Amino acid sequence: MPLAEILLVVLWIGLTAYVLFGGADFGGGIWDLLAGTAERGRPQRDTIEHSIGPVWETNHVWLIFVIVMAWTGVPAVFAAIASTLYIPLTLAALGIIARGAAFAFRKASTLLWQQRLFGAAFAFSSVFTPFFLGTVAGAIASGRVPPGIAAGDLLTSWLNPTSLISGALAVGTAAYLAAVYLTRDAQRGGDEELAETFRHRALLAGTVTGLLSAAGLLVLHADAPRLFTELTSGKALPLLLLSVAAGIVSLPLLWWRAYRAVRVTAALAVTGLLWGWALGQYPRLLPGVTVRDAAATDAVLAATLGSLAVGSLLLLPSLWWLYATFQKEPGGTTPDRATAHD
Repeated sequence: MPLAEILLVVLWIGLTAYVLFGGADFGGGIWDLLAGTAERGRPQRDTIEHSIGPVWETNHVWLIFVIVMAWTGVPAVFAAIASTLYIPLTLAALGIIARGAAFAFRKASTLLWQQRLFGAAFAFSSVFTPFFLGTVAGAIASGRVPPGIAAGDLLTSWLNPTSLISGALAVGTAAYLAAVYLTRDAQRGGDEELAETFRHRALLAGTVTGLLSAAGLLVLHADAPRLFTELTSGKALPLLLLSVAAGIVSLPLLWWRAYRAVRVTAALAVTGLLWGWALGQYPRLLPGVTVRDAAATDAVLAATLGSLAVGSLLLLPSLWWLYATFQKEPGGTTPDRATAHD
């Protein structure tokens, strides 16, 4: 496989990890927003904080990884996306900053009004950050980012039907993943009532996300017919069918309270959709620009991939150790527990 394609696969693996892990973090903030009053929602917020607290910063490593890989491997594409879509990208970056700061300050605050203020900032930024990131994906998928510096329309490139449905789907996916992960987390904590609460929310979020996915196909048919054709009758069809099947299977698994199994099927549904988009768009990255056209030289790609291979020997075991450490109970054991970062 050519180096350009290898880098693209590695980049997409990083994006998948960010969607599954970082997306679940955003989803936790969404359920924090919908938890209810300070007293009634405290058990839910405590569980959410327990799940994402130790590793919420770590999950953004995947986003940084994707940015660096795109910047190094396909610099012309990175420049076009960053310049044409700087408005939603800036809003998403501000949301990430506000969300992180608010989450940290809420834990350190002792006054109720401060906790409410920072809690609201954390929750609302957890909604609009994935939304704006989703509009970026929709802009790229619908071919509204032409090559060149700020060559696309600064507003309609991301304010269009595909971007808006993609933004809504990103929010729904984040909420769904978080609810699925939190069911098992609450169960492991011995709170069956709370597990039932998250189970009901996962069923609702899964149904809504499925409907949004179906609506997204209709929007693509009208707004991005080339990608629609690839998804429904081209090389990406098997991945789309895998996503649909995994999403359908997830609902009865939730109904039967098979919380461990549904983690796998829910993640598979999201992964299938994400890789289906990638395969449907390949080899075109931007209108008129293929992977081979946009890729850096082989020397740069080889150095990048080599450095990544060496760095992963340190990074991946460190991430595993971090997750394993913070899943341990006070007694020091590591029970079979699924958090939003298993």
